[in-house]
Amino acid sequence: MKRLILYLSLAVFVISFFACNNTQSTDSDSLLSELDNDAPLNKLTSKEKRAGWILLFDGQSLDGWRGFNLEKAPECWKVEDGILKIINAGGAESAEGIITDKKYLAFALSLEFQLTPAANSGILYHVGEDPKYTYAYETGTEYQLIDHDGWPDPLEGWQICGANYAMHAPKVRTFKPVGEWNRALLVVEGNKVTHVLNGEVIVEYVKYSDEWIKLRNSGKWSDFPDYGRFDEGHICLQNHGTIVYFKNIKINEL
Repeated sequence: MKRLILYLSLAVFVISFFACNNTQSTDSDSLLSELDNDAPLNKLTSKEKRAGWILLFDGQSLDGWRGFNLEKAPECWKVEDGILKIINAGGAESAEGIITDKKYLAFALSLEFQLTPAANSGILYHVGEDPKYTYAYETGTEYQLIDHDGWPDPLEGWQICGANYAMHAPKVRTFKPVGEWNRALLVVEGNKVTHVLNGEVIVEYVKYSDEWIKLRNSGKWSDFPDYGRFDEGHICLQNHGTIVYFKNIKINEL
């Protein structure tokens, strides 16, 4: 009898072990299929609502957003005709990005962006906010947004549009030219992060992997001890001194 109980216990352990280790992360294709590309501007369709998506930008105000280390959004951010705009340059080292009021752990973020010639911006996530930080990028990881075709200087692969900035270069270049809208999807689930641009996966990495740690410690971020430190934090839209437009900002907590 004791032997039978032992065998049964072992069987339950094995089944539980493989069940836990075969848990699949959310597939970017399934997330893309939940989104309706024909949805009205800054609105959710019934399909998106059923899937758990919520709006982060209502097309009328900056409700839910504020400046980094500030109580309200900087004046360089405006809403015009349903579009969120950086209307004046804040300088290459501007701290005038905007962050979500709420912090997020695991999520899928979808938005559309349009760049002007030689524009540079980014979507930062897991941003830690504290007066000791001047810039959101001191802690947050960045989905790079840049007009790399119009940029006046040579760029490294990890600076190209869609890159995990200063870490991972895009596997393919699916950036649409200046004047057209691009669709970005950022999926952060556990330590796995996926960047999708215009429907194609362009970056995939695992935070805290040997590769991630090596890149983290050998490049630009070696001078920023708290970069990548937080596993939960704010989402930030960066003002890097150029004009950028955003719309249809939606999030789904995973």
